[in-house]
Amino acid sequence: MSLVPLVLVVLAALIHATWNLLAKRAASGGPAFVFAYNVVACVAYLPWVIWLLATREQVWNWPIVFCLLVSAVIHLGYTLCLQRGYQVADLSVVYPIARGTGPLFSSVGAFLLLQEPPTWLGVLGLVAVVAGIGCISTQGNLAAFHQPKGQEGVRWGLGTGSLIAAYTVVDGYGVKVLGIHPVLLDWSSNFLRFFMMAPLVLKNVAYARERMKGHWWLAVGVGLFSPLSYILVLTAVDMGAPLSLVAPAREMSMMIGAIFGMLILREPVNAWRVAGCATIIAGVVLLGSA
Repeated sequence: MSLVPLVLVVLAALIHATWNLLAKRAASGGPAFVFAYNVVACVAYLPWVIWLLATREQVWNWPIVFCLLVSAVIHLGYTLCLQRGYQVADLSVVYPIARGTGPLFSSVGAFLLLQEPPTWLGVLGLVAVVAGIGCISTQGNLAAFHQPKGQEGVRWGLGTGSLIAAYTVVDGYGVKVLGIHPVLLDWSSNFLRFFMMAPLVLKNVAYARERMKGHWWLAVGVGLFSPLSYILVLTAVDMGAPLSLVAPAREMSMMIGAIFGMLILREPVNAWRVAGCATIIAGVVLLGSA
């Protein structure tokens, strides 16, 4: 990977961890918060989209329309799943598990569905990611697996990770194969999600407004940062950076998220969680090298 795409991916990792910190602070907002920052994203990035449509030729066909629809549905599931995870568990649990299992599920899918032959590096990477998740979720206490609510963060993190793997493949295909501009892809996905969520939120505006008390500025922050972090990643892919290298490189955001949880949110981040984050990062790097 050349220097410019690498810088874009590193910057994206920092921005990604930052908007997840903001989302965690507004965990109680639930779907109303997701809808609010989605509206912010649509409005904030509309001038950029208009400029692209006016100055750049974009071919529209049914495969592109289908790709945008699928991307919107997957991203909607991802945002709702992530926000629910932040309601029931710490940022330093949900975030690294969600980010780490994205490449994990992608690799398992390649092994099982595409029948790609597994390599030693790939197998070691899978084992490392699973071990890291175990360190984070149990913190060295295996009895945690028997606690009814002790694994909620793990479950929601795993669910989020599976959706990350899905949208990574779909959006990578849209940018590299179908030629959709990264900004157009991300904005179109946000715009479609607005219509998907509007009936749910607007049917009880008073309840949504109540959930958003004290969270409006956080929604502005997430609405600005979330698209930007993903646009930077898609731009790196569009510049020719291999998806197999971009995905592992951006996972450095896991350690940033754990540090945010420890220093800013005062979460109990002990040696087990730090070791788990480091193990997941090592596993993701191995998966990217396989």
